[in-house]
Amino acid sequence: MSSGFPLLSLIIWLPIIAGIAVLATGGDRNASMARWLALAGSIAGLLVAFPLYSGFDVLMGGMQFVEYHPWIERFNIHYHLGVDGIAMPLILLNCFTTPLVVIAGWQVISNRVSQYMGALLIMSGIVNGVFSSLDAILFYAFWEASLIPMFLIIGIWGGPNRVYAAIKFFLYTLLGSLLMLVAFIYLYRASGGSFSIQDYHKLPLPLAPQILIFIAFLLAFAVKVPMWPVHTWLPDAHVEAPTGGSVVLAAILLKLGGYGFLRFSLPIVPDASQYLSGMMITLSLIGVVYIGLVALVQADMKKLIAYSSVSHMGFVTLGFFLFNAYGIEGAMVQMISHGFISAAMFLCVGVMYDRLHSRQIADYGGVANKMPVFAAFFMLFAMANSGLPGTSGFVGEFMVIMAAIKVNFWYAFLAATTLIFGAAYTLWMYKRVVFGAVANPAVEALKDINHREILILTILAAAVLWMGLYPMPFTEVMHATVDDLLAHVARGKLPLE
Repeated sequence: MSSGFPLLSLIIWLPIIAGIAVLATGGDRNASMARWLALAGSIAGLLVAFPLYSGFDVLMGGMQFVEYHPWIERFNIHYHLGVDGIAMPLILLNCFTTPLVVIAGWQVISNRVSQYMGALLIMSGIVNGVFSSLDAILFYAFWEASLIPMFLIIGIWGGPNRVYAAIKFFLYTLLGSLLMLVAFIYLYRASGGSFSIQDYHKLPLPLAPQILIFIAFLLAFAVKVPMWPVHTWLPDAHVEAPTGGSVVLAAILLKLGGYGFLRFSLPIVPDASQYLSGMMITLSLIGVVYIGLVALVQADMKKLIAYSSVSHMGFVTLGFFLFNAYGIEGAMVQMISHGFISAAMFLCVGVMYDRLHSRQIADYGGVANKMPVFAAFFMLFAMANSGLPGTSGFVGEFMVIMAAIKVNFWYAFLAATTLIFGAAYTLWMYKRVVFGAVANPAVEALKDINHREILILTILAAAVLWMGLYPMPFTEVMHATVDDLLAHVARGKLPLE
């Protein structure tokens, strides 16, 4: 379905133009102007995204709001945009998160303010481009471009080892993506000269090339998710990144990998996806169980939440390769829920770090005595991270476990251990940080959260509870697209039809 108004172009380019305008405010002498301009640009991006949801036809599984213009005609490359029930919720999540990150860095980022805020806005627009591209080269251009702002955010505003973490993040994700480009070039030749992603969905391919293409996509998307064992860049990046960088990394950038599996791996090489599903389920379950145990022994709060992210994203890849509607929709819900909860958890750690300049669990204790309002918010998000029913953390995990039990009882059993491990590492951390007597004189001097911090945490708390208590608005937009995808995968593409 094509739309006369270029809504998707506006969603992509408005934040990028706003980011460039923020950069143009200059150095820190205009820091206040940069902050307000960044906030206005991020809110404008969110407002533009609302018609995307209100105008979306939930009964239609195909692409909507389509835009199509020639770009590099010699190679048949087009500026081709569109969204379906998989891409649209992720664009909304990105547009929802960006203003919160701008507000979170309002007072915390005090040097090179315009560059920080500009990088956030430009990255927001680029990510919307990734989610809405229907041309492989356009997708690849946005995909690679998303690395640059995040690399700068970690490398300039990060912690003591920021340069190491930024380079590790960049190299891991770049090297994986190069094989994806090779796969695109193969598909271009096999399709007779097309870079249209939708043309690739119809391309009959033998199983051997499908497997090679699947592996090329896997290396790109698994690093981004990240899946075990290519997850090691994530804890380093999170620990060194500023709070806003961690929020964007966990809430948004990890979702690019999950989106890639649904947009490329399953529909383009469905036979290889089914052939290798056992391997994908095994890797996902190792991520859920083993990384959950790794999280249990962390002494750094940020590192604990980073490993928690890897474990929870294991549910996402598990759901994709169970090949039923509960699995894929549950994985999508898990991605959106993880965006809310991980953002909130990193912001809570950021609140304490801003006051005490330590992320070590041992340096805290008794925080509830000095910061009762903060402790209440932190408790809600810790429970949501543990998968408490009534919060968004429960819905996606429950749907994936239900999908897994239809396939194999032991898949479901191993996946369900995350409810135990998640509660163990999250609530044990919460107990040591928040409860008990005040043992550290620095904790004695803590002040409770201010109005700016209350606003951010209240919005995220509302999102977590809304999704947990009434998930239908999140799931209904996915049904038709997921049903079409599953029917396509079930038909397969081996050229014997």
